[in-house]
Amino acid sequence: MAYDPGAIDTSLAAAVGDDPALIAELRDAFLESVHRSVDMMKTSKGAEQWAGAALRLQSLAGSFGATSLMGLAEEAVRRSAQDGALLRRIDKAVEKL
Repeated sequence: MAYDPGAIDTSLAAAVGDDPALIAELRDAFLESVHRSVDMMKTSKGAEQWAGAALRLQSLAGSFGATSLMGLAEEAVRRSAQDGALLRRIDKAVEKL
């Protein structure tokens, strides 16, 4: 899983063209959704809620080319709920976005 710091902006530019203001707005919306998904994982009550939030995070990351985060979310789907070590790795990946 390689990290490409420009992948999100490249994906957005391909979708909406060369409009820096719109790209910034969509990037902010993406990051807000990522943070909500991670928060849902942290507060999940049971494996089903954990997996649902992890799948949402995986989908978001995949849609925007955040491959490292996508891989971590995929790993979370297969793990038990409230895996603290994995959540810390996810938090670090989100910080790099």
